[in-house]
Amino acid sequence: MFEPVKTRRLADEVADRIRHMILEGSLRPGDRLPAERQLAEQFETSRPTIRDALMVLEMEGLLQMQRGGLQVVDATEAAIRDPLTALFHADPSVFSDYLEFRSVIEGAAASFAAQRATDIDRQNLREVFEEILHCHALNDPVREARADAEFHIAIYEACHNLTILHIMRGMAELLRNDVFFNRSTLYPRAGYRDSTLAQHKAIFDAITIGEPTAAKKAAIAHIDFVRESLLELKKSDGRLEVSARRAKMRN
Repeated sequence: MFEPVKTRRLADEVADRIRHMILEGSLRPGDRLPAERQLAEQFETSRPTIRDALMVLEMEGLLQMQRGGLQVVDATEAAIRDPLTALFHADPSVFSDYLEFRSVIEGAAASFAAQRATDIDRQNLREVFEEILHCHALNDPVREARADAEFHIAIYEACHNLTILHIMRGMAELLRNDVFFNRSTLYPRAGYRDSTLAQHKAIFDAITIGEPTAAKKAAIAHIDFVRESLLELKKSDGRLEVSARRAKMRN
């Protein structure tokens, strides 16, 4: 009728707290944990307890020893990213499905962010958007593309939906690594950077003032623009290849 009361090990409690911080996105993939001594001070416990907790998280694949200390592993994102990468290499037409999926999720994430973002979320979004403005003014497409990806991640964090956060953070990595398309050919196209800047501002403004409908509409319009730009780029490359073959045959 009655079961013995089991006292949890302190190391398990510490592991739970760190695990939760990873899952909620407070600790990102690649983040380095403080040294054992610092963690012991912050958790107000002993170093052996911290060591046991970290060992549990390493065994779960959430932490990995790298040069300089333990780092958070992108286990969840990798589980999403790697199969998609293999699928795309096997069938590039999957990219169209990817953009269709992003259109749905980006709209929902922006809408949720407009409703749920905290002051801290909005400040983070503002800082990332200012980085986009800075890179745009410097005419640095590479840094601007990187800031673009961070902008969308900031939206996923602000929407406070952990499923969206982890799935889309994994997909954002595909963009960073140019798996789906080469940003160095897309960003320099006339008008592209100015258009995406205006679109990002529309999303940023709608989320900041708490307008979910406007945020959703702006996010979907942005992804639709990217899709159309990529289709046009593909058609342009195809026409160029045809012209090159014709020229080769004439010579």
